[in-house]
Amino acid sequence: MPNRTVFFVSDGTGITAETFGNSILAQFPAKHRHVRRPFIDSVEKATHVAAEIEATAQREGKRPIIFLTLVNEDVRRILKESPHGLVLDMFNTFVEPLEAEFGVKSNHRVGRFSDVAKSEEYNERIEAINFSLAHDDGQSARNLESADVILVGVSRSGKTPTSLYLAMQHGIKAANYPLIPDDFERHQIPSSLAPHKRKCFGLSIDPERLAQIRNERRPDSKYASLENCRWEVRQAEQMMRREGISWLSSTHKSIEEIATTILRDIRPDRLIY
Repeated sequence: MPNRTVFFVSDGTGITAETFGNSILAQFPAKHRHVRRPFIDSVEKATHVAAEIEATAQREGKRPIIFLTLVNEDVRRILKESPHGLVLDMFNTFVEPLEAEFGVKSNHRVGRFSDVAKSEEYNERIEAINFSLAHDDGQSARNLESADVILVGVSRSGKTPTSLYLAMQHGIKAANYPLIPDDFERHQIPSSLAPHKRKCFGLSIDPERLAQIRNERRPDSKYASLENCRWEVRQAEQMMRREGISWLSSTHKSIEEIATTILRDIRPDRLIY
């Protein structure tokens, strides 16, 4: 299957178009060239994008794929009437049937967020991000009672990106704490985590993959050696079993999958909005 250029065109950030579009494109075995065009909120801007799409089609000899999230009819018409690409209008696909189902017209508000800076949800996410940054990699044990979840696991098992994803996408206050050889020698989790064990969730990883990741950071070190990685992973998993901490392997899971599993097990209320 030939690769194509894919345009994500939005009157907002384009995140919705790109996220939804990528989930669809992932069903097909090709690596496409992605072009995001955000804040297309005028006829003039839409005309420029239409010209870019036409030039791409002529240069590549194949129609680009175009995912649209545009609410202004005049702006949308310019791109939908373009003969040079396959246009997938996501708002119309869903908004019009919902208007018919609800019996009301949508507000056709431009952009993904409305009055975002004033929303409680937005402020919660900012607070959660600040919390996760302050409690990254065991930097601080203060206010752990405020944490929604505390991720534990060996160094480089995926704790930091998962914590930040939970904060940014779900407003979850996620601390993360590395399990180190000193903890394994004591045969117990750090004392600062013991009162909050019910909030803990563990991440493990395949030792071979861990060694590969660590060698990129500190090549040819004991820290990155396969033997040490095997020992640390084995000790961490034994500790989590002993302490009754739920855990999963991050080796073959995306950040999104890991975060959803954590929410399901620790904060299932966050899966209901």
